[in-house]
Amino acid sequence: MRRSTAALGSAAFFVVAPGTFVGLGPWLITRWEIPGPSPTVRVLVGAALIVAGLIPPIHAFVQFAKAGGTPMPAAPTERLVVEGFNRFVRNPMYLGLLVAILGQAVLFDSLWLVLYAALGWVATASFVRWYEEPTLVRTYGEQYEEYRRNVPAWTPRLTPWTP
Repeated sequence: MRRSTAALGSAAFFVVAPGTFVGLGPWLITRWEIPGPSPTVRVLVGAALIVAGLIPPIHAFVQFAKAGGTPMPAAPTERLVVEGFNRFVRNPMYLGLLVAILGQAVLFDSLWLVLYAALGWVATASFVRWYEEPTLVRTYGEQYEEYRRNVPAWTPRLTPWTP
């Protein structure tokens, strides 16, 4: 796939999938209303977590487009993408999006968003375990198996893995 096509596909997928999970879902729960007088610390911590959480998925989407594919299963890359945050943790996109949702939970003072993040993690971890990983093994074989042996799924490594 050409890089321009991959970039457009990645951008569209980013709006639809992560945009729904991190944007629409929390908006439906909180209407993005900051309750009562807003303590500055809560606002700053929440905003920092949201920004920090969005960096890994945005970076990963760019890496997929550079590799000539998208994170979407229907249009994968020809090679396994293990650059950037993927060198520290196998699921940087999902992990980052969960951090962004928890940041919104802090910002909007919402326990419902904490529950939403927990349920989102259960659904995501199940998807990864039962669909994504077997698909990656079939697609990339031993290359993915080596990656899986060296890079944890959910707890980032302290040092980047080099294949």
